[in-house]
Parts: sequence; structure tokens; C-alpha cells
Amino acid sequence: MDQPIRMKSNGQISIVLNSQKRKSPAKDLPDFQVVPKDIPPEHEALKEIEDELGTLVGMEEMKRMIKEIYAWIYVNKKREEMGLKARKQALHMMFKGNPGTGKTTVARLIGKLFLKMNVLSKGHLIEAERADLVGEYIGHTAQKTRDLIKKAQGGILFIDEAYSLGRGGEKDFGKEAIDTLVKHMEDKQHEFILILAGYSREMDYFLTLNPGLHSRFPLVIDFPDYDVHQLMEIAKRMLIEREYSFSHEAERKLKEHLTWAKGMLGPVRFSNGRYVRNIIEKSIRAQAMRLLMINQYDRQELVTLRSNDLVFEVEHNE
Repeated sequence: MDQPIRMKSNGQISIVLNSQKRKSPAKDLPDFQVVPKDIPPEHEALKEIEDELGTLVGMEEMKRMIKEIYAWIYVNKKREEMGLKARKQALHMMFKGNPGTGKTTVARLIGKLFLKMNVLSKGHLIEAERADLVGEYIGHTAQKTRDLIKKAQGGILFIDEAYSLGRGGEKDFGKEAIDTLVKHMEDKQHEFILILAGYSREMDYFLTLNPGLHSRFPLVIDFPDYDVHQLMEIAKRMLIEREYSFSHEAERKLKEHLTWAKGMLGPVRFSNGRYVRNIIEKSIRAQAMRLLMINQYDRQELVTLRSNDLVFEVEHNE
């Protein structure tokens, strides 16, 4: 395939995720080349971000996509150096997925990568939600939105549950926030990056609320839910980072609970990695209380979470 990135008729970019990369084609080389799997040493920025992405569970498509975005920007710079046409890319993005699937974490990493590539001057992340943009009277919302965009200059403005801006109908001030965002995405499109995030279905509806929205997001990225195996891996990594481990019984009990909770709560109410993090944090506190009560502090007990330490967000009958 000659082009890893293709333009759709609606102006969005469809990124074809390949497991291998090709070198720039040369006249005396065939179309098909053996490409080294290791990233060339001059791409230190990508290597550093790759190492950080490697600490995240799952998200394989996302990891490949970030490489594609990096390659896209880098090659465009090379084209510019050669005097070829290289239009500046608008890099506003839409993240679609359920809570706790890593959207904010990835947004921060993208900011760091774009800073290293001189795409952004600061690379910082400004997180916002409806209350940060929507005011109480006519004109107030536009000013609040402009102030947020100003804070995000040189970095990323990340708006979670962005679809909530369109829930109040025509007379709601959320529409004023959307209109202001659309205007500044165009006027200052190379000065900051806007990332809107939220549930997939709601974000699809949100795109219909302003005729200029759809075409201004060239990168739309889906964040799938974690399966139980991945959730257990997240839990174990959290414990390793804090120098804890599960007993065999605690590990079995947590796995059974996550299987039940995913099915019972459903994709909207179950918060994926966030759900696991809450369990770990509460269970560590419960373990500390247990050790305090039994007055036992040998090394093995200090590092072990047992089944009776586990505190679940939603209880179920065994």
C-alpha cells in the first residue's frame, strides 16, 4: 500500500495501521522492501514516547496510530525541506470511548510528543468540561471559552464529555461554546490542538450540531473497553508500582468480580481502568487497617493484599 494515510470524502483522515514501515522510496529500489523493525536512532522523540506507551496495557491500535501521526508530520517536514508541497496539518482530534479507557493519558503523551517535534511550543494539557466553558448569560460563554483556548495556546485543550455542550437545545449556552470553539479551531488551528472526548454514540450525534465540526477533526480515534485479562494486568501493574502483590485467593476473587461487574454494569457504567484503580486504592487502605488491628508488620504481610482486603465498588453475592 503506497499511502498509509488517506483522505475520506468528509475531510477526515483514515489512518491505515501497518505493522511495518517503509523507507522513503528511491528510483533504483523495488516497490517492496524489507523494512527494519527498529526505529532509526534519529527518531529519539518517538522512541521516548514509545517507551511510555509500552507501560500502558492494551491500546495496540492507538500505539500504532501515534507512530503513523509521527511519520506523517516528520515526512511532511522532509517534503518542505525539499521544496515539495507540504501543507500544515490541522491536528485536532476526537477520542471516542467509555470512561477509564486511557483517553486523558494518551492526550498527555501526544502533548509531550508534539512538544519534542516542535509542533507545539509548550505541550501542556488543559482539561475542561462543560462547566468550564458554559456561562450564565449571553456573551459569558464565549468569553469563558476564549479564556480556556488562550490558556491552551502552545498545548492541548482536552474537553471530556464534550457532547454535554449540545444537550440543552437551541437556547442553551452550550451551543455558544461550540460555535466559539469552531471559530478558534480555524483561526488558531496551528497554535493549539483541541481534543474532544466522550462516548462513541453521543460524540457521533455531537458532530451533527454544527456544520463546521465534522471537517475540523481530521483524526478520530476509538478507545475500546478493556477485557478482564487486561483489567487484571492493569491491577497487577498498579500493585507492582506500589510494591504490593495479590495472594492467590485475592487474585481469583478480583478476577471473578471484574467478570461479574463488566456484565452487570454494562459498558456505560463500568469505568474500566478507573474502576480497577478505585478497588486497588481502597483495598490498600483496608489492608493497612487490618494490619493495624492484628498488630502484624512482617515484610510478607506488608506487601500482600489478601481476599478479605478487597473492597469492591459494587458488591455481589458469591
